[in-house]
Amino acid sequence: MAEDLTAVDFFRDGRLTEDPYRFYAALRDKCPVAREDHYGVTMVTGWQEAVDVYNDAEGFSSCISVTGPFPGFPISLEGREGEDLTDLIQKHRDEIPFSDQLPTLDPPTHTNHRALLMRLITPKRLKENEDAMWQLADDILDDFLAPGEGEFIKGFAAPFTLRVIADLLGVPEEDRPELLERLARGTHGGALGSAEKSLTKTPLEYLYEIFAEYIEDRRAQPREDVLSGLATATFPDGTMPEVVDVVRVATNVFSAGQETTVRLLSTALKVMGDHPDIQRALREDRSLLANFIEECLRIESPVKGDFRLSRVPTTVGDESLAAGTTVMVINGAANRDPRRFEDPDTFDPQRKNARQHLAFGRGIHSCPGAPLARAETRVGLERLLDRTTDIRISEAHHGPAGDRRYGYIPTYILRGLTELHLEFDVVGEQA
Repeated sequence: MAEDLTAVDFFRDGRLTEDPYRFYAALRDKCPVAREDHYGVTMVTGWQEAVDVYNDAEGFSSCISVTGPFPGFPISLEGREGEDLTDLIQKHRDEIPFSDQLPTLDPPTHTNHRALLMRLITPKRLKENEDAMWQLADDILDDFLAPGEGEFIKGFAAPFTLRVIADLLGVPEEDRPELLERLARGTHGGALGSAEKSLTKTPLEYLYEIFAEYIEDRRAQPREDVLSGLATATFPDGTMPEVVDVVRVATNVFSAGQETTVRLLSTALKVMGDHPDIQRALREDRSLLANFIEECLRIESPVKGDFRLSRVPTTVGDESLAAGTTVMVINGAANRDPRRFEDPDTFDPQRKNARQHLAFGRGIHSCPGAPLARAETRVGLERLLDRTTDIRISEAHHGPAGDRRYGYIPTYILRGLTELHLEFDVVGEQA
């Protein structure tokens, strides 16, 4: 008898790490809004149903957006299925991990903090940042391409995206080497210029500390730089944010933006290596890159999904949900919903509705860094194509075409390769 895939523990079963898509399809075929049996999470796998949840900030709180059922809401919600839990959520939200991060905030706090972020990610600043990306990409490619082979994620994608975000935030040039080296290492000492501090810090704690120093310095002595603009930005009502609020915005850009763009870039290179015909088409016509990137986002959403907690009794699709229901909106499943995308498991670089994917979410929490991610990916791919004549998957590391071996991040939140070994033929003398 064939295994019932819908009974598999999505959150713990390692068999779904390599290929979660059969599980998504089985769950969606059962019902696009279905409660899984292990932790009582309602899984939303349909595209329209996912959009409906994302767009309903009044019915759903984002307080558990990045944690879901682990550890779940701080107190039992049993017996409150018919209530409005808005006040209770506000009372206990600070007890939930990552409760100070933008993805977990609800209006009006979210509205104020996102507005602060948008003071940073302005069209003018993004254009300046994109202008710098070309040189940043070339600087890293000089070393990465020289051997004719290399591991793409550590060799190019990770350092490139870190440098792009450091530039976007205006981290001083003299501080960037130490900051980037410490973030790449994963564990960190004290803040920049504070080598005597020996306590080990997480990357997030490290970023909080250094950006607090930057913001306090720029408020005391403003300069003509990006950090001063961020330090002096106000909330929509004109009030000045606390330093910690500004720091949270800056660190969220770093922590959220870098990781997902790395996964997007590696998906793009994997597709190009596995599909030489697609690679040739992109080399011949760069105008195809924009839709190619959207299809990469659709086929392998870097964020598998987001969690929501229903504030009130509500309905999603044809299913009634009680107040206090933990919901997981699975982007990777919605992006392969055959009701929205024809032949959804096939990568089609010319798919007409590829940009309807939910990789960047929808509604008030739609990813504010989406333009940055798209620009980074396009610039990175352009320069890789400019400076090579062919890019191939390393058979020594990943096996021959038709029998590849890839490793994926073992988490229920992120989707992406752990390594991608490439071989390439490099263009001769660069202009």
